[in-house]
Amino acid sequence: MGNYYYLMTDVPVLNMDGSHGKEISYADFRLMCKAELSKSDMRLLYCVYLKHDCQNLLTLLKNPEAELQVLGNYTVEELLKLIEECNYDDRKIVGYPSFLPKFLMDSYYPRKDEPGYFAGDELMKAYYEYAFERKNEFVVKWFKMNFNITNILTALLARKHGWNVADFILGDNEITEMLRMNKSKDFDLGREYDYVPELMKIAETEDPVEKEKRIDAFKWVWLDEHTFGDPFCIETVFAYLCKLEMLDRWDRLDPVQGKATFTKIVEDLRGEAKVPEEFL
Repeated sequence: MGNYYYLMTDVPVLNMDGSHGKEISYADFRLMCKAELSKSDMRLLYCVYLKHDCQNLLTLLKNPEAELQVLGNYTVEELLKLIEECNYDDRKIVGYPSFLPKFLMDSYYPRKDEPGYFAGDELMKAYYEYAFERKNEFVVKWFKMNFNITNILTALLARKHGWNVADFILGDNEITEMLRMNKSKDFDLGREYDYVPELMKIAETEDPVEKEKRIDAFKWVWLDEHTFGDPFCIETVFAYLCKLEMLDRWDRLDPVQGKATFTKIVEDLRGEAKVPEEFL
């Protein structure tokens, strides 16, 4: 793992309102990292970009001619090649993480016409399982937290609408088991996971955009808390990329009001000390 002093002193401190002094984009930072990071550290960032590849793959499966914003590791042409090879060739597919061709050959093509089959759920479950196998403890915690937050919020939404919660939960761990089986208001998670009360409040937010901002704000605070001690390590580089990804998304959706609201939410969270202890 490297010490990235020159990289991190050459980028602006990120603020949620977009006032970074000098501009830096998600794509710009990627190029800087490719020039500075070791191969092993760059592979950790690869996992962040891989989420976009999954989203693009799902889009191309529905419409091979769709126009996409390429934020991932693979071009549209490379993803179309993967789709083609998996559809007509059962040989081992190389050049992609193994879960992508496995998803296509073992899940999507055999089951795509089944009622109740959700390709997106299957692919994202495989993506997170791949991320959980990384060798960096911080990175694994980040992905596990994101996975658990998604499942908890999904369970609360399903319960609100009277749906069977177990039908919408992905994966197998202590939290997913409790979500499937427990009938208490907070699935009895509040005693062991002290971020659950905050997620319960987030789930009550009626405006879906506001809800997404609150989720990202919670994650932003988590990243700050976990990278405070060493501003030049790979974990800080990884956190910086994750923050840039959030800002890039909100900049495209709501460039002015969105950033201002996001800033206030983060400051409120910091003041209430809502960062979960088990992730410290």
